[in-house]
Amino acid sequence: MPLLVNGELVDDSLVRQEATALRPRMAEAMTDLDPIELEMRVKEWARENVIERVLLRQAAAADPEPIDADALQRTLEQVRNQTPGQTGCVLPTREDELRQEVETQLRVERLVERVTGKVTQPRHKDVVEYYKKHKDSYLTPELVHASHIVKNVDENTDEAAARAAIEAAEAELTQGADFSDVADRRSDCPGRGGDLGWFPRGQMVEEFENIVFALAPGGTSAIFRSPFGFHIARLHGRKPAGPQRLEDVRPLIEDTLLGEKRQRLLEQYLDKLRAKATIESPAKTER
Repeated sequence: MPLLVNGELVDDSLVRQEATALRPRMAEAMTDLDPIELEMRVKEWARENVIERVLLRQAAAADPEPIDADALQRTLEQVRNQTPGQTGCVLPTREDELRQEVETQLRVERLVERVTGKVTQPRHKDVVEYYKKHKDSYLTPELVHASHIVKNVDENTDEAAARAAIEAAEAELTQGADFSDVADRRSDCPGRGGDLGWFPRGQMVEEFENIVFALAPGGTSAIFRSPFGFHIARLHGRKPAGPQRLEDVRPLIEDTLLGEKRQRLLEQYLDKLRAKATIESPAKTER
């Protein structure tokens, strides 16, 4: 049903759109809920989200300070250059409507920044405690550092020719030739001595990973086949899976804690707006 938020009519279609966006995420997060109860929760959250957005917009619009003209123009140009898929909606066809939407967006962003912009950097103690509590979220997968020589099987090279070429490369390695030199001269992917750098499982094709991850550091594989063709791989090093160091993830944790602080301040501000608002519907009136 439609809402009146401080006298402003809010069409029920906005609540339905919000519910459509929320439903998949809530269904994934609340698998223990009965479908009927879940749907009731979705509608309730959608309604509250829409009300909070309207209250925030109304508060932003009440600020008499004008939006910087240059910032408004820059944002307008950025929006015009976006496709509907990037903006998430069809742009208004009238220039005055588009300008009004962009100005409203900038006013809301300015208000949110003023409400949340005074948060202080997290203390070292808070960062350490968060790291200890969420250590399993900052795991590094097992990594290997490998190089390879490859002879592709494709429309230009058949199976027999590719096999003969990789066997010639293997013969040089057996005689003591440098792996990187052979890779640069004989591989179909020359350059950098065939070095693939460090990578975890899941980045290469399965046939390649099965061989490389089974090698010992310093080891060289026999010739093997992948969907691309024939390979010889050499493993240079291995890093076991494990937690990342605190110093490596400190910026991520600080950003997370800052985001949580800002969200709390915004929620407190919205609670104050909600407490003073008059919200009406055909069924009941809230104050």
